[in-house]
Amino acid sequence: QVQLVESGGGLVQAGGSLRLSCTASGRISSVNAMGWFRQAPGKEREFVAHISWSIGFTDYADSVKGRFTISRDNAKNTVYLQMNTLKPEDTAVYYCAGGSRWAIKDYDYWGQGTQVTVSS
Repeated sequence: QVQLVESGGGLVQAGGSLRLSCTASGRISSVNAMGWFRQAPGKEREFVAHISWSIGFTDYADSVKGRFTISRDNAKNTVYLQMNTLKPEDTAVYYCAGGSRWAIKDYDYWGQGTQVTVSS
């Protein structure tokens, strides 16, 4: 099993920045990709960004391209999401997830979520 723990959420004004962290523990060897998802009140959970563990290949949702950056620190088993130029519509619970495959539909491991609130 793999455990994922997020941190770094909070309240920020529109235009501001936050950095989320997600640290993995347990059977790290079974994780080949990790990513971030978010769920706003009354909405479905949506993909934000993900990164391959080995070569660092990344992909982003159109809504965050140019504003968010995903990165990883293999030595710390940690994935980061740097969020800049935040907008009120970015308000959501952000979840870290990971899996043995690149495809997000195959992500097996999920964190508990961290709240991000962007005020206007």
